[in-house]
Amino acid sequence: MAWERAARAFWPLTTLLFFGIAALWLGAVAALPQVLLPWLAGLWLLAVVIAAVRGGWRFRRVRRAEALARLDRTLPGRPLTALSDRAAIGGEGPLWQAHLAQMRDAALAARAVRPDADLARRDPFALRLAGLVALVMALIFGGAGQMGLGLRALAATMATPQPGAAPPQGPVWEGWAEPPAYTRRPTLYLNALEEGQVLDLPQGSTVSFRLYAQGAEVTQDIGPVTSDDPTAPAFRADRSGSIDVQGRRFAVTVQPDAVPVIRAGAAPTRRADGRMIQDYQAGDDHGVISAQAVIALDLDAVDRRFGLTVAPEPRDPVALDLPLPRGDRRDVQGQLAEDLSRHPWANLPVTVTLRAVDGIDQAGQSDPMALPLPGRRFFDPFAATLIELRRDLLWSRQNAGRSAEILRAVTWQPEAFVEDDLYAELRAAVRLLDGDDLTPEARDRLAEALWEAAILLEDGGLSDALERMRAARERLSEAIRNGASPDEVQRLMDELREATDAYTDMLAQESQPQDQADSPDRGGQQGQTITADQIQEMMDEIQRLMNEGRMAEAEALLDQFNRMMENLQVQQSQGQGEGEGRQGSQPMNRLADTLREQQELSDEAFRDMQRQFGQGQQPGNEGQDGGSMADRQRALREELGQQQGLMPGQGSPEGDAARRQLDEAGRAMEDAEQALRDGDMAGAMQRQADAIQSMREGMRALGDMMAQEGQEGQQAGEGQQPGQQPGQSAQGSQGQPYQGRPQLDPLGRESMGGGNVITNGDPLAEGLDPARRARDLLDEIRRRSGQPDRPQDERDYLGRLLDRF
Repeated sequence: MAWERAARAFWPLTTLLFFGIAALWLGAVAALPQVLLPWLAGLWLLAVVIAAVRGGWRFRRVRRAEALARLDRTLPGRPLTALSDRAAIGGEGPLWQAHLAQMRDAALAARAVRPDADLARRDPFALRLAGLVALVMALIFGGAGQMGLGLRALAATMATPQPGAAPPQGPVWEGWAEPPAYTRRPTLYLNALEEGQVLDLPQGSTVSFRLYAQGAEVTQDIGPVTSDDPTAPAFRADRSGSIDVQGRRFAVTVQPDAVPVIRAGAAPTRRADGRMIQDYQAGDDHGVISAQAVIALDLDAVDRRFGLTVAPEPRDPVALDLPLPRGDRRDVQGQLAEDLSRHPWANLPVTVTLRAVDGIDQAGQSDPMALPLPGRRFFDPFAATLIELRRDLLWSRQNAGRSAEILRAVTWQPEAFVEDDLYAELRAAVRLLDGDDLTPEARDRLAEALWEAAILLEDGGLSDALERMRAARERLSEAIRNGASPDEVQRLMDELREATDAYTDMLAQESQPQDQADSPDRGGQQGQTITADQIQEMMDEIQRLMNEGRMAEAEALLDQFNRMMENLQVQQSQGQGEGEGRQGSQPMNRLADTLREQQELSDEAFRDMQRQFGQGQQPGNEGQDGGSMADRQRALREELGQQQGLMPGQGSPEGDAARRQLDEAGRAMEDAEQALRDGDMAGAMQRQADAIQSMREGMRALGDMMAQEGQEGQQAGEGQQPGQQPGQSAQGSQGQPYQGRPQLDPLGRESMGGGNVITNGDPLAEGLDPARRARDLLDEIRRRSGQPDRPQDERDYLGRLLDRF
């Protein structure tokens, strides 16, 4: 009620004050003519006085009786008044007491009355809201400088000039020096500089002035003019010199901006999937803004034979943006990974030039490197022929006739040589090449068709068979999870058997040139085989579990079967004999090393936190150790980033999943590094645990991807027996068929003695690995023990667990 009465009495006063403050803060007072300013100020002041007197006259203090009456009006039957009544006749008998009890119950239901000043009726034009909006806009867009100018203007209208005294004057100019944004240096207010102070500016800074006096001007010799407004001149600082304005002289020293430097690492390398990998280093005194790799055809180095004898059609150089880190870019180390296998210049001589640009568009570039543009190589003769025809067509459309003749020759009598669908496509390509007008669009579509045909010939039907098997497994898993009928499950099981048989037959056919047609090869090493009998035994076991209604066990065994089939690999053709084999084990081994180092660093952080708590210190007091661990954490993050650039499988679902997990691990490592520098051991351990988990998931996806893409050369694990598969126990590696489901304890861990489980060979990435589960539990214990908000007894118990295990 006090607020309601104050609002009703003083809302005109507050509205006038809002408008006055907004006019001063926005500079509207200083903009008014000097003749009108005193009259308007007087009228405003008179209105303020009248509103204040009127509000004070109307405001009344709230009395207790008024408050009770206001509250009583909101209750049914006005119980507060009834409780203070006295019986006029009949005395205060039981009926009167019952009445009072009823009124007391009603009074207990009283709630605070919502205030209502009813200002909408008293202010129908919403002047109070307009004043509030004006005040908010002034606070956002105005400033103390405009308010000061307004107050000085008001003071000037009221001051009485003394005889012979010069009238007071404001500044006749203002100036600012704004360095380029990329330097991250603040803007300088020139009026605040001391007399004779040298003005040090980075090259490219903008110097601007605001002139208020008539006839004022600025003279300078430091750079070109950027504004022609005589009252607001501006220019760019490109060289040292001086600035003169109204008798004030500024000596300017321009700090030159160095040209960025960029250099390449080793010559670009070609990964097994055809991607080009290029390391680089770049630097600039204020930071690199952008960087590119420019690839141009080295026509003089091209072997001008066959389809390359004609003049090539003009093509613009390829410009690839180099990845740059966030934050400080004064010293950058990075890696470019790009797939240019489909480019017309793939495997032709090119020059690669790296170019870096800074904030004022200064460019620095590296010396051109001459090399063949890395691209995918084809070893199937027919596929290599199609790729060469594709290259000739993209080189020049004048090769259309020659390409048509070659296609006729290679498709002559296609029986047992070319599939019917591919034969039809190639004959259609011959007709297109024989046409009179081969447009660039038609040429590009034909080049794409030739590429797809070559991929099909090179990879054979293996990828299609694998895809059919994967789809059948997914449908069967979905049916088991959703409780499908026995007939549906049996039908899907039959589909899986057929798809698996087709896939293993294809693997055996592909392995025949390497004299390993007896069984599909896992890992490409002698003696490491999975026989068809083992696969059949495992599928029979899945069938038996489903027939007995043990669907959960059947689904678990089906997951293991999935991993086993994904890891079946086949050796590539003669390219591996030339040293072109993909080393799938090397990225996995490097990731495993990084994971172990991250685990060791997490253990050290936990021991450090234990020491601090044991000595009664607050976490983070040992800054030197935290800085050392932060440097090690940064080194691990940079190592992980380099490994990501060398990972195979770009574009595949498993490869992309592995990269996403490793990206998450990198971000967690970055957060852990910052937490270590801040002394937050608990936060660092939490993010380290997240990084470890993400790396494990990434390694698992990487292992699945390598197996699916046919990685070769996996090295046997330590202590592997002859003929034993990587990741397989000694008991299950002697060529014995699978004889039963794995024995699991209630926690899902594999019991000792049931070692006939085929895994993907990497214990760090396995799903049901007991060692991994133990590590996960240990990480969770570390995380909880590092949370200071947990009870001390619980943290003591967790510490004892860590000391014991």
